[in-house]
Amino acid sequence: MGLARTVAAVFGAVYLLVGIIAFVLLPGGEGDLLGIFPVNALHNIVHILLGVILLYGSMSYAAAVQTTRGVGALLIVLGILGFIIPDGLDLVPLGGNDIWLHLATGAILLATGFMATDDTAATV
Repeated sequence: MGLARTVAAVFGAVYLLVGIIAFVLLPGGEGDLLGIFPVNALHNIVHILLGVILLYGSMSYAAAVQTTRGVGALLIVLGILGFIIPDGLDLVPLGGNDIWLHLATGAILLATGFMATDDTAATV
């Protein structure tokens, strides 16, 4: 299947499930998921959208490379913004433990996307 496609599929499934689970477990989708990650309804919707994008991207090698790079870069930016505006301008919580989660998942996705080579595309 290829590393980029596998990583996109796994992270896509996780982000999708986290967004859905937060709506199920938390009243109105707001609160601290697992007691350590502050979320709200918009945050959960963003997680669901990122999950869908990554899952869709996992359908082909070229799409997986682009998707892991794009979503990875976005998550790195969100992690950095968490230091600057942790309240996310009162739209979505970006501070606290979300910083480290966004930076770590963003780095993994970004690295996966850039480790992909044209040689891999020819064999997948």
